[in-house]
Amino acid sequence: MTIQRRIDTDFFNPPKPRIMAHRGFSGAYPENTLEAFEAAASLGVQYIELDVHMSRDGEIVVCHDPELDRTTNVSGRISELDYATILKADAGYNFRKADGSYPFRNRGLFVPRLSTVFSRLPHLYFVVEIKQVNPSLTGALKEAVRKAGMERRVLIASEHQQALDEVRALLPSVPTNLSALETASFFTRLASGFGDYRPPGEALQIPPVYESLQLVTKESIEAAHSLGLEVHVWTVNDPYEIRRLLGLGVEGIITDYPDRALAALKA
Repeated sequence: MTIQRRIDTDFFNPPKPRIMAHRGFSGAYPENTLEAFEAAASLGVQYIELDVHMSRDGEIVVCHDPELDRTTNVSGRISELDYATILKADAGYNFRKADGSYPFRNRGLFVPRLSTVFSRLPHLYFVVEIKQVNPSLTGALKEAVRKAGMERRVLIASEHQQALDEVRALLPSVPTNLSALETASFFTRLASGFGDYRPPGEALQIPPVYESLQLVTKESIEAAHSLGLEVHVWTVNDPYEIRRLLGLGVEGIITDYPDRALAALKA
């Protein structure tokens, strides 16, 4: 018997399966930039996955790493910098194509605030992954989501238990994934029996394989569905693997190459 979803949200309304652009169209554009998000949207993708930290002055900033060093020409921890400084960074500086060129340098790409992404792409749905735990950004994230009117169009994700506990208290009407600890609990119970278990979130977001353990199987998908969970798999770029996973019945594919995923879906 499938448990009815506890949260009323539009996030799960668009037709399945859900192609989710990982950090935008990050296989071809600098990750977590407006350019990457808009490129994915231009393909017809309805879901964007992105990562957030908080600047020293309380802005929710879209970036995967705690530091700017890997993706920009500026060094420093986001939590120790004001957004005015972060905004000066060239977010396309370190993106290199296979031919060794840097086509996005000095083209005005910047590290966006989450509010800017929401205002530019209000018709899309977002998986917002919390990367920063200390200091906590959940209060500022709540204000950013509510001010943009995006409560029904986001799913908040994190591997960190503290972040999800805070989000569920602050934004009880917004769906979440399962933390790393909660995901481990799901698979422990998959082997031993679920009993009266009720999942604390709405989506099981997992890689196909973790170490030597095959996570995405017919059994795990059926168990998740019986508990009212969707299954979103990351980060999958091979068209054959995408088709295999869709054939197993997963609801979401998180991919750096949404063009490949859409083509696999049509095939």
